[in-house]
Amino acid sequence: MSDLIFQRSGILCVVSGPSGSGKTTLCRRLSETDPSATYGISATTRPLRAGEVDGVDYFFLSREAFEERVREGEFLEYAEVHGNLYGTLKSEVLGHLAAGRDVLLDLDVQGAALVRAAADDAIREALVDIFILLPEGDELVKRLRSRGTETEEQLALRLDNAREESRHWTEYTYTFVSADREADFAAFRAILTGERCRSRRLRKGPGETTFPGV
Repeated sequence: MSDLIFQRSGILCVVSGPSGSGKTTLCRRLSETDPSATYGISATTRPLRAGEVDGVDYFFLSREAFEERVREGEFLEYAEVHGNLYGTLKSEVLGHLAAGRDVLLDLDVQGAALVRAAADDAIREALVDIFILLPEGDELVKRLRSRGTETEEQLALRLDNAREESRHWTEYTYTFVSADREADFAAFRAILTGERCRSRRLRKGPGETTFPGV
């Protein structure tokens, strides 16, 4: 008698939070330590920053190239943020989900809302969304300032945006308040572990044995 074989469908994990919440770091860390997860690289029209690599940090596109791909229907979601276009290419998502791999995306609240509204049943069934809240007060300012990439005027804008973004946490399935890197990673990993065990994500693979009630 052969063993019962299960195959799991992939999870589309959307992580949102204000600048400084560590959402990108969490997604990248899990993808680097878990072979079942991959980090979905976004496309953007903003210029490269020092140390960034095209195809690793983002797919850097001209506005013209980005808009052409929008017209061709190649984006799962896209939005304009701080004067630049950001979006997720469908090619970075659908193939992985079909193969049973989890796709991790760090998106702003606009992008997350567009993914929730996607017409594709596979996207809606795969979706798990998480919001990371930042502590208020001095800690919020400290985290935003630690990036060291903005002027004081840009920092003030990001602070306003962070407070505005945080009002959307109730729209997400999961929310936790950022504490430190290890605690945040433990919370993030626990959510994904639980979601992977949902019965609806499992399907019987080829060559399975049929058991009563299964």
